[in-house]
Amino acid sequence: MKKLLILLALLLAACDDTPPPEAAKPATATAEVGISVAKPAVLDLFNVGDSVYVRALAIEPGTNALWVGTSVGVHEVDLDTLQIRQTLTRKDGLANEYVFAIGIDKQGNKWFGTNGGGASRYRDGEWQTFFPMHGLADYWVYSFTSQDDGTLWIGTWAGANRVNPLTGQFSTYVKELINEWVYGLAVDSRDRVWFGTEGGVSRFDGKQWVSWSHADGLGGGNGSHLSPSRNTGLGTRSRHDLGVLSGGQATYNPSYVFSIHVARDDQVWAGTWGGGVSRFDGEKWQNLTTHDGLAGDIVYNVMQDSKGIFWFGTNGGVSRYDGKNWQTIGLAEGLPDSNVYALVESPSGDIWAGTRAAVVRIGIQPSKSKE
Repeated sequence: MKKLLILLALLLAACDDTPPPEAAKPATATAEVGISVAKPAVLDLFNVGDSVYVRALAIEPGTNALWVGTSVGVHEVDLDTLQIRQTLTRKDGLANEYVFAIGIDKQGNKWFGTNGGGASRYRDGEWQTFFPMHGLADYWVYSFTSQDDGTLWIGTWAGANRVNPLTGQFSTYVKELINEWVYGLAVDSRDRVWFGTEGGVSRFDGKQWVSWSHADGLGGGNGSHLSPSRNTGLGTRSRHDLGVLSGGQATYNPSYVFSIHVARDDQVWAGTWGGGVSRFDGEKWQNLTTHDGLAGDIVYNVMQDSKGIFWFGTNGGVSRYDGKNWQTIGLAEGLPDSNVYALVESPSGDIWAGTRAAVVRIGIQPSKSKE
């Protein structure tokens, strides 16, 4: 593990020009007294460079690989040895070193969505890069998901693409979405596609489109009295950065969805900007915020592990939620930065988290109930 730390530090000595966001204060974890609760803890921390961001993580079970997308390239890590198998940058064929999304399609192709460089597809040493001239909606690519038949969806800053798995043809959807700036994608058990955008959530069942925004209950209220965010392209084609602060403080934009996840029971979870995490049961939205136990109200990532536990990457650290109890891993528990952009579960059950400056491995340590 120390070897990986050294290798990552050496390979990622280059720095990202993006100014680091200020850390948010971690929320206090809550749990019922007398209940035996599993306790999450930082097991390993692998430094990637103080100004390097880890924006994307993906597990490839067939090869037991962890794919790490950073602001200076991609790593393939062996989960058995925790050694780097390979590092991919522009000179290897990657379209752009700033990788914001990683998707693995039904054919085993790795897709890398970049921040301004299009999308690159990689398999067995072979590369193909897609730009708008090839049918890609935009050069800024932020999410991937696949339907049952292998149809690939790509979320961009200018709508969403559907890629036919047989012909490779790209179709683009813009006006059908509640907003064209697409950050999150997910597919439910009925093969419907969900889109998290800067203006709310849209759903496509193959024929009809439905959308929701804060006016429909998406995103919690501004209980922390955050300032409204002006750093958005909502309603415009204006390019903007991904900062969530104003004057060093977190801001509020509850219709802005960073991530979307479909749970085992088909309820849909959306991570919002300042409105916490929202859960949709098919009829209405329920919102969970720091007042309920969430670590931070800006939620970059939502995932459900193999045991059904929910994990949230926020601006206040990582939250673990079993439907009743909350636990938080923040700066005090060993995170190098409170902003957690990516989460993924390995086959061993460990949770890997991507932050500024590091990749973190989190494990569960059972704790005894209080008497």
